[in-house]
Amino acid sequence: MRLPIHKPIFRGFLMIVVLEIIAIAINMFFAPHEVAAGGATGMAILVQEAFNVPLWITTLVINIAMLGLAFSFLSGGTTRRILFGSLALPVLLSITPQMMLIQDRLLAIIIGSIVIATGFALNYRIDASSGGTTVPPMIFAKYFKLRPSIGLLIVDFVVCLFNIPVTGFDAFALAIFSVGITSLAMNFIETGFDRKKAVYIMSNQQLPEIKQVIGGYSNETREMLMVVVEQRDFRHLVNKVHKHDPGAFYHCDRSNRGTRWKYLTKKVVSKNFAHNFFRSSIDLDFHAIFLMIQCRIL
Repeated sequence: MRLPIHKPIFRGFLMIVVLEIIAIAINMFFAPHEVAAGGATGMAILVQEAFNVPLWITTLVINIAMLGLAFSFLSGGTTRRILFGSLALPVLLSITPQMMLIQDRLLAIIIGSIVIATGFALNYRIDASSGGTTVPPMIFAKYFKLRPSIGLLIVDFVVCLFNIPVTGFDAFALAIFSVGITSLAMNFIETGFDRKKAVYIMSNQQLPEIKQVIGGYSNETREMLMVVVEQRDFRHLVNKVHKHDPGAFYHCDRSNRGTRWKYLTKKVVSKNFAHNFFRSSIDLDFHAIFLMIQCRIL
């Protein structure tokens, strides 16, 4: 069953839950240990330690300033998309108690990074934003053609650097460590843990009922099969293919199962054909999804 994330009431509720997850990570894992791992909240942690200004106030000021930049340099749609998160997060930071749940600093940062990665990933999943320092990378991308991921990395690194004069080098090292953990955790949460390999196979030999494609190297008509398999079965698939056609060309990419795969499977290919071809032609002993696709390989 798919969640009604496009309904305004449910979407608003979900955004509050996601922002509260982020607020918990900041107030219960990062702020108590004086570690600023990038972002507007990281800057707010540094200001709190240096000048004893409540974290939520600094976050609100930064977010309002970022809203101004977004309104001036980006589209109105972008400003509206980050408006709610920019104002709601400081409110949630103000009502969420700031306490040290875990005494061990390293363990707290590891757990906090996973918690905040969960919040960020869910935020992206519902196409929302908490505002803050996500705005400068979008401006860099629009005017300087700098990839948003690189721009965000630069901004976060600069914030992390300010740990050194304010809270010490240990906090800086933990902040950099946290950025890495958060990125890895977000990647797993966004793409799922059910990871597979998507293998595109082209052969000179006749593969029954496979759609025709154009080979970019030879510019000749070829037949192509796309197979999605578990990672542990990838090498077994390649060996079987080369057993039938030593000259077969294949390209491999990472994949994960999702609604798009199910949709394409139902629309493009018969499960019976996939099963029969699997058993009779290649005789592989693992589950796979076959997609017959007609495309032009560049």
